Amino acid sequence: MPWSPLPAFPAHLHAAAARIRLACFDVDGTLTDGQLYYDREGNESKAYFVQDGLGLKLLQQHGIHPVLITARNSQSALKRGADLGIDTQIAVGDKLASVQALCAQHGITLDQVAFMGDDLPDLAPLCHVGLAVAPANAHPWIAERVHWQTRAEGGRGAARELCDVLLAAQGRVDAVLAGFGA
Repeated sequence: MPWSPLPAFPAHLHAAAARIRLACFDVDGTLTDGQLYYDREGNESKAYFVQDGLGLKLLQQHGIHPVLITARNSQSALKRGADLGIDTQIAVGDKLASVQALCAQHGITLDQVAFMGDDLPDLAPLCHVGLAVAPANAHPWIAERVHWQTRAEGGRGAARELCDVLLAAQGRVDAVLAGFGA
């Protein structure tokens, strides 16, 4: 039997994870470590954790729609989303409205949405979705309001941790492993 992340995930949240059809991820501090680098021309760069990217692709391949949603006007986030072939929204002023529009577009309700964020711009959607998640290094005002906080930090596997939980809760682990020859 393959390893499962579910024993480390609160049992009372298993049903919520099994309902998720849309998984939204903040970028800075969630998919990255939150540091911003600028060259002398003002071009921004960030580092993304490769295992998080694979987790997002696995969600997409197994019936859960991943979306990157950032308040920053980040070309880096657009490029990362394009590389992964997933929806990316940048310069979003109202993340809850964005999530609600995605729900309408996909014909789902907010209780079928997971949202992962680390700071105040993520608070509104985190307070309204079916599964609110924060990375280990989230700001305390966020950490105290989510359903679950990952063991990994943002930009260091937090997103993959959530992806693995969703896939396991929906019985997709064997299919994931079979896709890689197991």
